[in-house]
Amino acid sequence: MSISVAIDGPAGAGKSTIAKILAKKLGFVYVDTGAMYRAMGYYFSRNGIDKDDFASMSARCEEADIEIRYAEGEQQVFLNGENVNGKIRTEEAGLMASACARNGDVREKLVELQRALAKKTDVVMDGRDIGTNVLPGADVKVYLTASVQTRAKRRFEELRGKGVSCLMAEVEKDIIARDRQDMNREIAPLKQAEDAVLVDSSDLTIEEVVEKICRLIDKGGKN
Repeated sequence: MSISVAIDGPAGAGKSTIAKILAKKLGFVYVDTGAMYRAMGYYFSRNGIDKDDFASMSARCEEADIEIRYAEGEQQVFLNGENVNGKIRTEEAGLMASACARNGDVREKLVELQRALAKKTDVVMDGRDIGTNVLPGADVKVYLTASVQTRAKRRFEELRGKGVSCLMAEVEKDIIARDRQDMNREIAPLKQAEDAVLVDSSDLTIEEVVEKICRLIDKGGKN
């Protein structure tokens, strides 16, 4: 019987970082839902489908089989049996991924694939609607958050580390706008599942958050 861990939360809460470390620690598969959207976007681009052609996206998405596998400790993304790991990090694939996320039919197809992955292997999956929509029956559900100020500071330091010039006030403003957008979107808005455990990482280290979630898993998802 496979075990599934769902981690939801707002932008900048550290979901992907925590999920990757947690999956490696537990020997689970980390399902990068964003990479799956990129793979779908790559499929559309390769087949000459424009990012604004929602009708064609809806018609062709069923032809794409996307799977996450691990090889030599690294996540590999397969599209119809082909390893496309090195092809989905382009700007074009990213733009197409954003378009895919706004298409209800594409989202439904990818949710179907994500659920199929969770049925056959132990997974850690993070996103905005994993516990509420993708894996409502997940064994452990975590809503990972942090204060707006903490999330903005993390994002600010990340950008500065990459050499990007930015102002803290603007980064915080962007975080607030992203929260509003995610919580009020028409399809699968961000919200804490009723049976999810709230974990505030504002004053916790990455290691402390991972350990806290490990304890939740040991207790079957109960605080």
